[in-house]
Formats: sequence, structure tokens, C-alpha cells
Amino acid sequence: MSAMAKKFRIGVDVGGTNVKVALVDKAGSIVFTDTVPTRAEMGYEYTISNMIKAISDVMKEAKVTTDAIEGIGFGFPGQIDCDNGIVRLAPNIPGWVNIPIADIVSKEFGVPVKVDNDVRCAALAELNFGAGKGAQNLICITVGTGIGSGLIVNGKLVRGASNAAGELGHIKLQMDNGPLCGCGDHGCLEAFASGPAIVAMAEEYIKGGKSTKYRELAKNEITPYYVCEAAKQGDVVAKKIFEIIGTYIGIGLSSVVNLLNPEKIVIGGGVADAGDFLFNPIKEALAKRAMPIQGAAVQVVHAELGNTAGVIGASLLLEN
Repeated sequence: MSAMAKKFRIGVDVGGTNVKVALVDKAGSIVFTDTVPTRAEMGYEYTISNMIKAISDVMKEAKVTTDAIEGIGFGFPGQIDCDNGIVRLAPNIPGWVNIPIADIVSKEFGVPVKVDNDVRCAALAELNFGAGKGAQNLICITVGTGIGSGLIVNGKLVRGASNAAGELGHIKLQMDNGPLCGCGDHGCLEAFASGPAIVAMAEEYIKGGKSTKYRELAKNEITPYYVCEAAKQGDVVAKKIFEIIGTYIGIGLSSVVNLLNPEKIVIGGGVADAGDFLFNPIKEALAKRAMPIQGAAVQVVHAELGNTAGVIGASLLLEN
């Protein structure tokens, strides 16, 4: 098969629990996909051999050889040296410190391999094939256990001097004595407005003697999902929690909108499933706090690609 016939890429989305592998065509459609457990506790060599086997299996099932594969892209949570294809640190995957994943996988399959942060991959996917289509300046954020982001400026992914740009979750909302963030600093947006912040606020309301629907729904452990379900069922406390969280996110985003003047903000991640309960206060805070010209230009939309954004975006790393 000639080089002209290379019509697929492989995208790999690596998470703390599972690794998703997909064969993706040039139109951004998933041709075949498979998921394997990460099993981080077994050590990085085990996870790598698991991933290599999963890539081989996907190719076998789809009946393609490496001749048809243009390259492989990996999206990892954490800090990535994109230039050298090294996972510097993946906080949710113990043992992944300075692992030269691109070299290892490239030698195995004989094709180019690129690596980047998982939220940057999601931003690329949404820009090319999802909610960000047609935008030249785009902010993609995921709100879950933390707040991750990918920035697109003038149609290009922004990586920064040490491949670490886009830490929108660590915009400071408070000068002193704010809530402690996982990064070690106080007062970060992520500490105010991620999944754990929702849970902390939900538990605080219960301690204050409030009767809440999410307490009934959760039975044992309260999670953002139950707070969201309670809001959908009309629970005023749950709705208030999302109003507060959305306002914090909107205030944080107003700084980014003033700085970068994007056309679109795409929001995904588990917490975004709250829909208008989260999005309306974000939009209201932006309307109030962003400067008028920048504020008028930006549209806030829900991510479209869901769980497929990671693998589709990883497959796009070869030219980004």
C-alpha cells in the first residue's frame, strides 16, 4: 500500500481508570473503538503493553495494517512535554513520571506518535468536528474533578513556553485565605468551582439543617451527579449550588474573555451535564463582568462530542 493510501489515524485517550483506543478517519469519524483498563497499580510498563495490545487489536478488528495508519496520538491527563513525546507527570496515574511514551510506541508500530494533554485534545476535537466548528479563537473547558482547559488562538492550539499553557482552573479568585487547591495554592477557580467544591457545598447545606433532595437521592455518598439530579427535580438548594458554582466559573472566564477575546467557550465534563442550571449563571456573570466588546463577541456552548472528544482530538495531534 502506498503512502497515498494512509487514510486512518489512531487516537488514544488515557484516563485513571480506562484507556480508550479508536481508529479515526480523516473526517473525524470513529471507525472502530476499544476500551481497556489502565491498571496503574501494575506499573507503567503494564499499562503501556496493555495499550500496545489494544492498538494492535483495534487494527486487527478493523482489518487494517500500519500501512494505512498515518500516526498515533495520545491524550494524557497531566503535564506533557509535547516536543519530545514525554509524559512528565500524570497525577491520577501513579508511576507516570518522565515516561517517553512517543518513542516506545513509535518503535513498536513504525509510525509517528504525538502526545498532549487530554483537555487540549478535546479542544482540538471540538474545534474541528464539534461545538467549536468555524471558530478561530476558542476556549474549551472541562469541569469535573478539576477544571482543565485548552486554548485555541488564531486557529492554533496554544501550548506556551514549556507546553504548560491553559491552566484556566488556576486563575486566582481570592487574594488571601481562599480555599486550598490541589495545586497547593489558595483561592484558585478550581478550588471554588469543580466537582469537589459542589460536594463540599452540598454537605455544608446539610450541616446547616437544610432539607435537600440530593440527600435522599444519594443515600450514602453525595456526588455532583446527585446534586444535578436534585436540581432537575426542582430542589432549590441544588439549584442554588449550581448558581454559585456557575457564577464563580463565569467570573473566572470573564478574565480569559477580556484577555483573549474568543468567539466561543465550549464547556464539557461531568459537571456540565447540569445544563442551564450551570450555563445560565455562567452567561449572566460573563455579561456582567466581561468588558462590553469582548463580552458581546463570545458565545457559551455545551461540548458536543462527549466521551469521544479525547480520542478524536488525540488523532488530530499529528498536524497540531
